[in-house]
Amino acid sequence: MLKSFPNHFRACVIGATGAIGAAFVAQLQADPRCDTVLALHRKSSPPIDMNDERSIEAAAEALQSSGPFHLIIHAAGVLHSDDFMPEKKLGDLHFAQMQTTFMVNTFGPALVLRYFSKLLDKQRGVLALLSAKVGSIEDNRLGGWYSYRASKAALNMMIKTAAIEIKRTQPNSVIVALHPGTVTSALSQPFRGAEIGRPALQAASEMLQVLDALQAEDTASFVTYQGQRLPW
Repeated sequence: MLKSFPNHFRACVIGATGAIGAAFVAQLQADPRCDTVLALHRKSSPPIDMNDERSIEAAAEALQSSGPFHLIIHAAGVLHSDDFMPEKKLGDLHFAQMQTTFMVNTFGPALVLRYFSKLLDKQRGVLALLSAKVGSIEDNRLGGWYSYRASKAALNMMIKTAAIEIKRTQPNSVIVALHPGTVTSALSQPFRGAEIGRPALQAASEMLQVLDALQAEDTASFVTYQGQRLPW
């Protein structure tokens, strides 16, 4: 149960068809204090597509009458696809893979920041975007995974920059980058996700508890599912 949000609080999860996104929706639906949970994805109503700016803007516009929202979570992202796997070395870099990865992991979420931050409740509004520890420049000691690392590092900069701006007009807002850890999902499956990952429902519960504890002074931070601060 999320106690820092008002009774009958409203939530929105973007990327709700992925393992983590669906788990967020399920956990929020099970919270008796949560009045509304809107699940957005490519086939939802309204639909939202990280490759289509107009769909992001239109989805935010369509949700205005359902808001304001106390909690918005962006859980969409890409690490690999049927066409590519994370690059292990410079010789693996290709424009198409970088472009696809940045569209989903950076450009789309940046536009979510632009359009959805306006839907946050003025008294208690949290907007969390899933990032990744491997997107930390300071923490990078192994190399590899060029596009994914770089797209998440760029996303982190978007989040921090937006949080600084938004705080000027919405001082109670909390805008954060959230590292989910390894979760058993299609994203982690090729990398021993089933062996070393946590169930998605557990991961979502842990992250919701972290978000519940965040206050206005925590905005513009990079936090883990355990509530620890990560270096940018």
